[in-house]
Amino acid sequence: MPKLKTHSGAKKRFKFTKNGKVKRPHAFISHQPELKSRKRKRNLRGTAVAHDSNMKALRLMMPYH
Repeated sequence: MPKLKTHSGAKKRFKFTKNGKVKRPHAFISHQPELKSRKRKRNLRGTAVAHDSNMKALRLMMPYH
């Protein structure tokens, strides 16, 4: 059986942790930051964990992680 291709957009955006969870960046930070409060921008800076409902799709996009 041939190898599966990794989704190139997904490999740039998501990282798997040792426990199999997926780290992802926050959305809504790059568009019009001057309209968002300082606290909101600060809280969007870090990473978040992807929701369980998206795990099946993420595993299909990144089959060898």
